[in-house]
Amino acid sequence: MRIIGHGIDVTSVAGIQQELDSPTKHWAERFCSPAERAQADAPPRHVRYYAGRFAGKEAVVKALGTGFAGDITWRGIEILRAESGAPYVRLSDEVLTLAERLGITSWLISISYADGLAVASVIAIGE
Repeated sequence: MRIIGHGIDVTSVAGIQQELDSPTKHWAERFCSPAERAQADAPPRHVRYYAGRFAGKEAVVKALGTGFAGDITWRGIEILRAESGAPYVRLSDEVLTLAERLGITSWLISISYADGLAVASVIAIGE
């Protein structure tokens, strides 16, 4: 097992609240997959949930070393909940192709919340 990359991101929960409150942006539909939206907490805790997903996706692209550029998109990264409640990363499309090319075989992710912030740390693991 080897660490291929690490990413961390801090996101303002209030900033995500503004995005979600916009009547024209449809932020959750554009940013999150149907599976992610289905797992969202009920209001008002859904804001914190989405802030964690935002931070998680940012951390993933930092671990990949790409940022959101070219074919690396928000929708190619899902941050989902296992039955235990723990978050996990699922990739698709070009993001999955890149991760496979880099030799990434699994991900470790942790999301925490404090003082109006969501923080995510992601480690990309290879064999």
